[in-house]
Amino acid sequence: MSDPVSNQFRAFARHCRESSPLYERLATGTAEDPELLSLAAQARKGERVANLLFAAVRFLLLKGTPHPLASFYKDNSAPLGDPYPDFRSFCLEHAATITEIISTRTVQTNEVRRSALLLPAFVFVSRQAPGRPLHLLEIGAAAGLNLLWDRYGYDYGDGLRSGDANSPVRIDCSLRGRFTPPVPAALPEVARRIGVDLFPIDADDRQETLWLRSLIWPGDRERARLLENALAVARREKPEIIAGDGVGLLPELLAEVPREAALCVVRVFTNLSPEARKQFNATLAHYGAQRDLWFVSNRRGACDSECGLALVSYRNGVRSEARLANCENHGRWIEWLVES
Repeated sequence: MSDPVSNQFRAFARHCRESSPLYERLATGTAEDPELLSLAAQARKGERVANLLFAAVRFLLLKGTPHPLASFYKDNSAPLGDPYPDFRSFCLEHAATITEIISTRTVQTNEVRRSALLLPAFVFVSRQAPGRPLHLLEIGAAAGLNLLWDRYGYDYGDGLRSGDANSPVRIDCSLRGRFTPPVPAALPEVARRIGVDLFPIDADDRQETLWLRSLIWPGDRERARLLENALAVARREKPEIIAGDGVGLLPELLAEVPREAALCVVRVFTNLSPEARKQFNATLAHYGAQRDLWFVSNRRGACDSECGLALVSYRNGVRSEARLANCENHGRWIEWLVES
């Protein structure tokens, strides 16, 4: 029987083959290394093990832990030589610290570029609730960077721009397909935005934001720049983030939303157990029978780098579901599927 942890590293190696030669080599080596697989198996249940292990290693390197491995992290193309022996050495030397990190932390990428996918979804919801400001509730919000979507500037190509033209966060997203997503010059009003996370990240806390930096692959300067600029916006705007279990807190949070607001629940790239997902959906259905609400989520795509954007609507007690878009899971392109 194949080892599920080893299989995760093999899948991760395939996923980063074209974008990160360093991580491809480290994932390939780890997949065949019983000692490192045993270490990686200490990760929190349900987490993406490879992402978590590699982030833990980079977290320690960014903190200044001295080791020859650091030279391979200076650019996306590693220096001459095989990085795996140094990686293995580093992991075994710091096994206790790495175990503590991967057993207590979660994968919180908070990918800022995904706001380019959420923008047309929020506009679509707003148009179904004319005259009502959005009330956003994000499950798994980390630092709440995607809750601040309307504080960023966007360029979808062909002259299609939106958002704050003076924002330090500038996001490019290319369009595919026959339909143009709803991207107006003036964005919908947001009455309130609330995020929930088991381990919320304070944009003013250097150690916590260092974890977000650790989750970005070495050499990806663009993602690193977007993160830094978005954190600067978060430090100014201070989004409302609640510490706790989003599924358990959901009934209380939904009950507090004024009926004059367009309630939009967001859960993208957040893993839930089958039991938690069932409870989450049941809570939405219960409140959807009593008031209008919308739920935006992601769906698996044709390959690891693609996903879909789905919308479940409860309007006048009637549930409907639509796939809004296909997209690259970091927001580099979007194919809108609904005629707007």
